[in-house]
Amino acid sequence: MMIRIGVLFLFSILFTGFAFGASRIAFADSVSDIQAQIDANNKQIEALQAEISSFQKELDALGAKKNTLQSAINSLALSQKKLASEIKVTQNKISSANLKIKELTLSIGDKETAIAADQSAIAKTLRGMAENEQVSLIAQIISANSLRDAWQAADHAIQFNRAIADDINDLRAARTELAANRDQVNATKASLVALQNSLSLQKRSVDASKTAQQQLLSQTKNQEINYQKLIAQKQAAEKSFEQELIELQGQLNLIVHPSLLPKVGSGVLLWPFSNTFMLNCARLKGKLGNPFCVTQYFGNTAFATANPQIYKGKGHNAIDIGAPIGTPVQAALGGTVLDTGNTDLVGGCYSFGKWIMLVHGNGLSTIYSHLSAIDVSKGQVVDAGQVIGLSGMTGYATGPHIHFGVYATEGTQIMTLRQFRGATIGCADAKMPVATLEAYLNPLSYL
Repeated sequence: MMIRIGVLFLFSILFTGFAFGASRIAFADSVSDIQAQIDANNKQIEALQAEISSFQKELDALGAKKNTLQSAINSLALSQKKLASEIKVTQNKISSANLKIKELTLSIGDKETAIAADQSAIAKTLRGMAENEQVSLIAQIISANSLRDAWQAADHAIQFNRAIADDINDLRAARTELAANRDQVNATKASLVALQNSLSLQKRSVDASKTAQQQLLSQTKNQEINYQKLIAQKQAAEKSFEQELIELQGQLNLIVHPSLLPKVGSGVLLWPFSNTFMLNCARLKGKLGNPFCVTQYFGNTAFATANPQIYKGKGHNAIDIGAPIGTPVQAALGGTVLDTGNTDLVGGCYSFGKWIMLVHGNGLSTIYSHLSAIDVSKGQVVDAGQVIGLSGMTGYATGPHIHFGVYATEGTQIMTLRQFRGATIGCADAKMPVATLEAYLNPLSYL
């Protein structure tokens, strides 16, 4: 009787191994092919990242040079090349994620098939036992010739059941683990697709900026002297705008209550760029003199003092952060889009360019200007860190950066100079945020 049980058990194991040995070999070959493709993608990524690093070094070197027409053109061209390489990196990562999902799916299917086969073999073994021996295990133990034979029969049955149960439990655990891995890779794929979409927006923005640069070349006839004249014209127009704005600010009947504002040093705001961008800024600390890519601080900076015709002795009312055209700009805090605008739509008005203002509900509002693209609309609710636009050099900007300002909400209004006191020149019809002087806050107090 025990010989029959052993034969049936051996038959079931051999049957399972024979049926699935070939499929497991095929599975191994498939996994090996997939891994080879993933390895090839990783090699391409390494080469592309070396290209990106090289482009970044060239951009850093250009940033330290004098602002000329040629340097502006070269900077745009390098930014486009760097962006194209970054897009390829993302595409390779997405491809690898898809391959990994395929590998896990094959593995999951293989384990599921093995589990079903084991269950089938067990059932077949038990049916065979029932067909060849109509005596139950209890009866076998009772009718055994000796106590030793009875214990052996019971022990073999227990070992048989335990081995099969352990095998099934192991396979089920493997299937659960692989399913969890597949979910994780799917989540990774989703984040990579989102990154690719972001990079596509950057490419669109850089392409648009290149078109604008080509128009600039046409306007200047590709001559440096004409480019410098254009910058001088912008500065003169900015002077007129600032004079109008300062007069308006002095007449606004708005009161700011400091007690309603967050405490200085509270760190309630995030930097308006990604962690990756800010880490690169930290790397450039030696060249920029600070780890945040700040090109001009708040208040009576050296530039503001040296250009009283622009700032009227009142200082710079925000901070400027240098960023390549097309860099995603993020909300510094969750809130609502108070309004957006584009002062470039008004001829001869060199000020904010494309801008976004968010109101945050804690007494603070933030402005992001000189953008190349606006990705939100008035009344929209945004989360902290959400991409709201792309950096650029619209408005009064002689280089790519964003003008990041913090305002006391109760001392701020969205209006035009014409609406307030009938201005007719310069930026009279340009919609923009206007605040009392007390409402301008130092962003570094809250970052």
